[in-house]
Amino acid sequence: MDYELLRLLWWALLGILLIGIAVMDGFDMGAAILLPIVGRTDIERRIIINTVGPVWEGNQVWLILGAGAIFAAWPPLYAVAFSGFYLAMFLLLCSLILRPVGFKFRSKLEGRRWRSAWDAALFIGGLVPALVFGVAFGNVLQGVPFRFDPTLRMTYEGSLLGLFNPFALLCGLVSVAMITMHGAAYLACKTGGEVRARARQMGVKAAIALIVLFVLGGLWATQIDGYVISQAAAPDGPSNPLNKAVERSAGALLSNYGTHPWMILAPLLAIVAALGAAALARGGGRAILAFVASGLAVAGVIATAGLSLFPFLLPSSLDPVSSLTVWDASSSRLTLGVMAVVTALILPVIMLYTAWVYRVLRGPVTAESIAQDSHSY
Repeated sequence: MDYELLRLLWWALLGILLIGIAVMDGFDMGAAILLPIVGRTDIERRIIINTVGPVWEGNQVWLILGAGAIFAAWPPLYAVAFSGFYLAMFLLLCSLILRPVGFKFRSKLEGRRWRSAWDAALFIGGLVPALVFGVAFGNVLQGVPFRFDPTLRMTYEGSLLGLFNPFALLCGLVSVAMITMHGAAYLACKTGGEVRARARQMGVKAAIALIVLFVLGGLWATQIDGYVISQAAAPDGPSNPLNKAVERSAGALLSNYGTHPWMILAPLLAIVAALGAAALARGGGRAILAFVASGLAVAGVIATAGLSLFPFLLPSSLDPVSSLTVWDASSSRLTLGVMAVVTALILPVIMLYTAWVYRVLRGPVTAESIAQDSHSY
């Protein structure tokens, strides 16, 4: 396989892994966000926690795979993102740590204050990652303030507060609405009674909020500057971001949709699938279909961001020439080839094992099942 095709393949695989993170790890974050809203009593909250308690650790595999893929396939992207977004990543990591601690410690004591404190921790552990991931995407779409010197040493000139700009916060709200919708769809599949009814109601509201915020973000994107390659480097050439010329241009984020009209399918999928998830949740009785529609909406939102940026991976607002693209930010041809073979062998195993786990754990979580299981949360 030639170098250009390998780069395209790994760009697509990166998108698939990001979608996997949002779909698989997203619903347990969404369940955590909904914990104080859908769960009114202690037993209802235990039901919600026990729907995700046995599977959230397995879902983290997608997060690890995504970070590992960036590190191995796109080293400059890993270096810039994890250096420039260091404080945001630290905030994200702290919030993620709250989830396992909350799951393990909440049931140790029966005091109301004790459990309410850990419920708040679980809520934060779901809300903050969803918000930070969306804010990160918003900054990537606008461009990040970094540059390379002639020796390819990177300098980042941004700040943590600078990441939370208005457009990035809107993208963060899109992410929160998307994750909340997905979590509500999952709870509707795994619970019953009042918890399921409230989850369906919240799913409808979150899906509508997602559509409104997503459309608003698209309209806003037409007004911000995007990036255009005016002099391209060879698609199969060495990975050097400085071997090209880049210009900023208003509305450039939408230029790919004019060049490749089929890309419009991604935002259409996001909107139509979110509408379908809302309709199915409101109708009731088709929880699994609503969950599938929710997952498709998640895929559509993330695919829209990736296709809008292509071929950029991480534009530079400080020095557009330093922007990282699919053609100049990858590992070597040999590395990408070996990783492609390993991924082709391992990824199906992970997916089969995940499917087997969810088959074993199928069925709703009820108060009776919690009472009978001494290992429940």
